[in-house]
Amino acid sequence: MQDSGITSRLSLNQKRFFAEMLGTFVIVVFATGSVVLDAKYVGTFGLWFVALAPAVAVALMVYAFGKISMAHFNPSVTIGFLVTKHLEKKLLGLYFAAEIIGALLGSLFVRYVIGTQANLGANAPDYHFSIPLIVGIEVLVTALLMAVILTVIHTKGLHGFGGIVIGAMIGLDIFFFAFISGASMNPARSLAPAMITGYVNDLWLYLTAPFIGSTTVAMIYKIKFAKR
Repeated sequence: MQDSGITSRLSLNQKRFFAEMLGTFVIVVFATGSVVLDAKYVGTFGLWFVALAPAVAVALMVYAFGKISMAHFNPSVTIGFLVTKHLEKKLLGLYFAAEIIGALLGSLFVRYVIGTQANLGANAPDYHFSIPLIVGIEVLVTALLMAVILTVIHTKGLHGFGGIVIGAMIGLDIFFFAFISGASMNPARSLAPAMITGYVNDLWLYLTAPFIGSTTVAMIYKIKFAKR
């Protein structure tokens, strides 16, 4: 019997790696590329476009790769799954590497194909608001995302609407809260454009608050709902 292709020869962990890398790549292209396009054409597209693009990307990637890697595409979600024991400790490095590489490739794609405006779509909070409020909002939006993801996991797919619901939560978070904290929810999505452009002023927020949000919800889930 002939080999069905490269995919059939990959180990499970290799499939997970490529699923996470490709999924994160697509999400970063849509999430940051939409910001770049909006800036490039001076607000022609608007906030709805900046919110909808990553929402659609996440939904599509969840359906494409959910059964392979559980569709993290986000280091803060990966840590949440580690807390709830949906992820083995030995796989943490694999997921982090795939997500960061995918995000960096996504930002490079945006730079050379879409444009370089708005620091490649890097997240930025509005410092007219207080630091505690900015941090609190970023924790909140990530917590809401993690809560929806765990609801989908707990219900075994939310009757097939899991990807749509997760994508919708991301879109709503961006639409209603990005003007305060940037609503990243995803350290890899923030890290990649910052590294490539050198605009790292706000990384402190996106490398801390999302992990706090996802870990808090994961710990509540573990205490209240996880099987003992």
